[in-house]
Amino acid sequence: MLDFNTTSFHDKKVVMRVDFNVPLNEQFQVTDESRIAGAAPTIQKILEDGGSVVLMSHLGRPKNGPEDKFSLRHIIPNLEKYFSGHTILFADDCISDQAQLLSASLHAGEILLLENLRFYKEEEKGDVNFAEKLSRHGNIYINDAFGTAHRAHASTATIAQFFDSAHKGFGYLMAAEINNATQLLHHQVKPVTAIVGGAKVSDKIVLLERLISSMDNILIGGGMAFTFIAAQGGKIGNSLLEPDFIDTAKNILEKAKANNTYIYLPTDNIVANKFAADAESMVVDAYEIPDGWMGLDIGPATSEQFSKIILDSKTILWNGPMGVFEFDKFADGTFKVAKALAEATQQGAFSLIGGGDSASAINKSGLEDQVSFVSTGGGAMLEFLEGRELPGIKAIMQD
Repeated sequence: MLDFNTTSFHDKKVVMRVDFNVPLNEQFQVTDESRIAGAAPTIQKILEDGGSVVLMSHLGRPKNGPEDKFSLRHIIPNLEKYFSGHTILFADDCISDQAQLLSASLHAGEILLLENLRFYKEEEKGDVNFAEKLSRHGNIYINDAFGTAHRAHASTATIAQFFDSAHKGFGYLMAAEINNATQLLHHQVKPVTAIVGGAKVSDKIVLLERLISSMDNILIGGGMAFTFIAAQGGKIGNSLLEPDFIDTAKNILEKAKANNTYIYLPTDNIVANKFAADAESMVVDAYEIPDGWMGLDIGPATSEQFSKIILDSKTILWNGPMGVFEFDKFADGTFKVAKALAEATQQGAFSLIGGGDSASAINKSGLEDQVSFVSTGGGAMLEFLEGRELPGIKAIMQD
């Protein structure tokens, strides 16, 4: 595997997998540039070395071939902002003869953006012939798309077989994701705390079971907490419940106790009479939620308790919000956790935000620059932390 930091890309043509699966508004304007910003340093290094870059990505979930609303041409204005002074070309297909001609004629310092990979079903199937055609776009392959590293797709895994170990590697973003997650899992400074939230226990079972053996504290919030509370005989009203996972929740609590890992559940909740931004709300005991009411955020006492534990920790993982932070009325618990994370980091703790909704929450709080690392990969980071082998990483590491 090539060392991206020490490799010179002078006169080299790099075909690079990026994750430009960015949100677009109704006018097809990018509403969150963070994934483009994340890949920018890797692209910039290649250009500054005197190389050229062919960028490939997916966007959205097109069903049957090309659809304008999923065209990557919509992000060209954003790329022009990040790479002013560099020629940016666009190929309206990713494997056509015209696309191959454009990449073959690229000059040093130029960028070619290929059209959405998922306009071809072969991409998600990991098709070898499709991957071989993509590989023709460059003499070096760089994967900087951690957000898709858990997918065995043509552009994220299969393509790597067409490059020897000296001509494939990770970009800055991918390397940072791997290094930070590895630090959290294997180079911890105690006390170690995981904050796990989100809607469903079923989405986080493997993660929780993995964390029990390595965490001192696990703080559970969000909708998933109510299955745990119900498992202990609590009244949860109309709160989210996965009845099929009551026994699973009991088992996790028992395993944690046997391992001397402390699991903290909410002691109070902010509840609502309906799932809406303008719902009536009140603070109640987490184990005594009235019928007809649902918990949409952790309460003030829980926020205070969670914040204190976070501030006393030296290594911290956050994966999943504490409530429905998209509604301002039910965002307080999530933002207090974000504030505590930032304060703990300023005091010397290592903090990793595990992608997805947690990354959105830390960005919305304005504290993303005050934590150690914010992952760009929701599902990929979750699977990495669960201990799974990610195809996009394995393909680069193999000769």
